[in-house]
Amino acid sequence: MLPDLTDAGGNLWQLALGAGKDNIIYVVNRNAMGKFNGARDNIYQEIASQLVGGEFGMPAYFNGRVYFGSVGDHLKAFTVSNAKLSATPSAQTAMTFPYPGTTPSISANGSANGIVWAAQNGDVAALHAFDPVSLNELYNSNQMGTRDQFGAGNKFITPMIANGKVYVGTTNGVAVFGLLKG
Repeated sequence: MLPDLTDAGGNLWQLALGAGKDNIIYVVNRNAMGKFNGARDNIYQEIASQLVGGEFGMPAYFNGRVYFGSVGDHLKAFTVSNAKLSATPSAQTAMTFPYPGTTPSISANGSANGIVWAAQNGDVAALHAFDPVSLNELYNSNQMGTRDQFGAGNKFITPMIANGKVYVGTTNGVAVFGLLKG
């Protein structure tokens, strides 16, 4: 779900969004869902051909941007303006995420100091941190050799942020990331 948004005409919109196996981003009006209409669908906005693979997770929202991480694709940011998503990504990561893609999480101090976190599945999994505007990588858990590595990946994991730490589910436990002392 997105926060309440106002379009160019001053109309207030309450929107939700998502994507699935068809690689299409759907934005819907939360106040006008359902009911068959033979003349047209009730989709507020539909964006096709911008996600490479299916979306098996969910997007994240921060400061006017929505982040999607579909299968075999870059993590992509779409800007929100006048109650619409941009038709093309405003930024994307240099790397791609193999099956099952990634479900991003956000940490921030209110609307400042945001970080987009994404877990990468694979024989050697990785936790990545990205700048929320450019999606340039700030950190990944494989940068320091074995110090921050946490083993094989686990499908459909979403980084969880609490108490200044990032928690990532593994195949046999939980990896915890935080600032080093001293």
